[in-house]
Amino acid sequence: MPNKASAKKRLRQTVKKTTENKNRKTRIKTFVKKVEQAIVKGDQATANEVLKTAQSEIMRGVTKGVFHKNTASRKISRLNSKIKGLKKAS
Repeated sequence: MPNKASAKKRLRQTVKKTTENKNRKTRIKTFVKKVEQAIVKGDQATANEVLKTAQSEIMRGVTKGVFHKNTASRKISRLNSKIKGLKKAS
């Protein structure tokens, strides 16, 4: 446990940021799962709509520092390519 006032404050800030980042990551994962469920069902229209909301949520994670920009772009690209694959399959 920290003894100095500045160290105590830093600990409080770290705990707060950790919980906020954890909540953001969980929220993003939920949106990604919704897209993947729509892909499994084979519903391209729904998958595109859900992807649009998931994409904005993922990019918000980038601006908040939860994800790196390239990681977010990779996730979005892979989801998008899966949705495009639905069109070819059906």
